[in-house]
Amino acid sequence: MIKVLIVEDDPMVAELNRRYLEQVEGFILVAVVRSVDEALKIMDGHHIDLILLDIFMPGMNGLELLAYIRKAGKGIDAILVTAACDRHNINEALRYGAVDYLIKPFEFERFNAALAAYRKRSVCIKDQSAMTQAELDERILWREYPEQDKLPKGLDRNTLKKVCEYIQSLNGTSFTTKYLADSMGISRVSMRKYLDFLEQIKVLDMEVTYGSVGRPVFKYHCINMNSDLINRL
Repeated sequence: MIKVLIVEDDPMVAELNRRYLEQVEGFILVAVVRSVDEALKIMDGHHIDLILLDIFMPGMNGLELLAYIRKAGKGIDAILVTAACDRHNINEALRYGAVDYLIKPFEFERFNAALAAYRKRSVCIKDQSAMTQAELDERILWREYPEQDKLPKGLDRNTLKKVCEYIQSLNGTSFTTKYLADSMGISRVSMRKYLDFLEQIKVLDMEVTYGSVGRPVFKYHCINMNSDLINRL
């Protein structure tokens, strides 16, 4: 269970956060406090994984608490739950490592999404000693490639990169699907999918020629390897 401390000086908001938290699986509330001083006392005596933290409070504010946590090297995460929507406070919270930022007022759906994402991240980090870049992007950083960078179904980004690198090594020489497939150890059917895609995005040009028996031969040559998508592979 993920142990949570709510730091909120408004009793109504604190109660709302508490009720919302009860509806999300995998979390247990350790305490609700109304100031940073009270929060520090709880942190000294209890194990805390996550703080639901307001910014504006009497005495030290929430950002000062977050700065203290980072300086002290404490392994405590924070989700900001605050009315502060200005650029300065948002930037400061992110610089101090806030894992999410909820602007009051908010609906349960947004609260639930923040907690669910944090829970998923925590489980992933705990269960895996090492990750690939794709796993890190998807499970921890929550990044997806831009819509224009998404590949058609059946195409692999790493394979596409290798195909492009091999084509570049040909220095403009025309080639057939068979030649490239045999050279790279990829089936002709799969290779044809990659070449068709590269033709569609104007990286390759395809020319049809006919042999002595009238069978078409599809020859490709590179016309623009500076495609934005290719550069981001």
